[in-house]
Amino acid sequence: MAKSRKLNVNESSITVINQNETDYISLTDMTASFREGSGLIGKWVTNKNTLEYIGVWEKINNPIFNYPEFGVITQEAGVNRFIMSVGQWIERTSAVGMLVRAGRYGGTFAHKDIAFHFAMWLSPEFQIFLVNEFQRLKDDENNRLKLEWNLQRTLAKVNYHIHTDAIKENLIPQEITKQQASFVYANEADLLNVALFGITAKEWRERNPEQSGNIRDDATLEQLVVLSNMESINALLIRQGLMQKERLIELNKVAITQMKSLLESNAMKKLK
Repeated sequence: MAKSRKLNVNESSITVINQNETDYISLTDMTASFREGSGLIGKWVTNKNTLEYIGVWEKINNPIFNYPEFGVITQEAGVNRFIMSVGQWIERTSAVGMLVRAGRYGGTFAHKDIAFHFAMWLSPEFQIFLVNEFQRLKDDENNRLKLEWNLQRTLAKVNYHIHTDAIKENLIPQEITKQQASFVYANEADLLNVALFGITAKEWRERNPEQSGNIRDDATLEQLVVLSNMESINALLIRQGLMQKERLIELNKVAITQMKSLLESNAMKKLK
């Protein structure tokens, strides 16, 4: 089921759903405060100017858009007997900018670009309030995601110190140079990189010369969580005396198992 959120615009509660990583705003909810109700959607989509707009939007954003059928529709539009519904528009043109969902919490939904166009058609004032409220929602979501990401980065740094302490106590012999010690630290860091990402930091830089950061800066939220856990686990394996080759195999198993669990986790999906 697509994740839903609510916008409050002029005392109206408007549902926003996310499907295939795209936000769709309920046109049905948007008409609730207008006397004509949801019948306005049919009038709007039958309008020739509307059809021209959503046709151009689909042409730009939809690689499977049925442009020849759109040409037929534009020729029909404007005639008194012309009738068009959102469902017919989707069926005839393979449009992706709007959705029609059945059921108690169903209705007609549109990509934000199209929803803003509909809002302007309803009322310029309503459209301004809708745009501002939608932007506020996205800012809140981005701030929360940034907070969670920073939290995971902090946790990864804490575990990094646990990890390096275990290396210092168990793998670095006494009486070696700082340069030699740095080599061991880097070697162990790449052990985690290979177990999780499948490549070393050097290999990542060679494959991504245009990137200014490093392999871990480019990591997803799930990968940062797993990396944090792996540092603690590697520290434990080091203290248990396992050789590096054995630890690499075990850590790779951990990475695979934990990534699968996190990618299927509803809690992680709510953070996105």
